[in-house]
Amino acid sequence: MIAKPGEKSAGDADGAFVSLFKFSEPTGEAMYKRVCAGCHMPDAKGAKAAGMYPALAANKNLASAGYPLYIVLHGKNGMPPVGKMMSDQQVADVVNYVRTNFGNKYKDKVTAADAKATR
Repeated sequence: MIAKPGEKSAGDADGAFVSLFKFSEPTGEAMYKRVCAGCHMPDAKGAKAAGMYPALAANKNLASAGYPLYIVLHGKNGMPPVGKMMSDQQVADVVNYVRTNFGNKYKDKVTAADAKATR
C-alpha cells in the first residue's frame, strides 16, 4: 500500500521513513548507518562489486564541504540524489558526520541553510 504524503508507509515497521518520501533519522550518524553504509560500507571504505562504491574514509574530495553536499542532494553517476528524501538539517548532519569521521578531520561545518541554498 502506498502512503499519502505525510503518512507513514505500511511497510515502515522499523521507522526508516517519516513518510513515503522522507527519512526519519535524527542524527548524521544514524542517517549514515541507514542510508549510506549499504553502499559505502559501515567503515566507509567503499566496495567494488556489481558497481563501484567509493570510499569516504580519508577522502580528500571531502575537503571542500560543497562537494559532498552537492552529491548528497543531486547524486552523481550511480549515486542517487538521496538528499531529496532528507530535510536540510538531515543533509547537513550526514555531510558533517562523514567529514568528521572515518579518518576525515574537516571541521568547517555545513549548515541547513547551505543545504537549502544548494537544492
